[in-house]
Amino acid sequence: MHIKAYLKPHCGWSNGVRANFRKHGLAFEDIDIINDRANYEEMVRKSGQPLSPCVEIDGVMLADVSGEEVENYLLANELVQPTGATPDVATNAGCSPEEHEKMTAKPVRFF
Repeated sequence: MHIKAYLKPHCGWSNGVRANFRKHGLAFEDIDIINDRANYEEMVRKSGQPLSPCVEIDGVMLADVSGEEVENYLLANELVQPTGATPDVATNAGCSPEEHEKMTAKPVRFF
């Protein structure tokens, strides 16, 4: 399985996607859409919209999804099996106050 995840470095939604990949032991390409304009443009071109996270699994684009939605897709398509493991962060939530603080400490580039 080839997974490309278009994610923000510090984002609750993005961290939820990463957590589900860790939960299932899946290797994935973590593509930074904030600090690399070309990555952001690729995500928009492939997904047809500007919101993240976006995850491409074997050529299928899941646009503007939570970690929970990604896991549901993986399970529904039998790409992973259910596990009793618990993700190490929330998989269906925005940024925590700590994550917001990290983002305000460093200017964010908007394209």
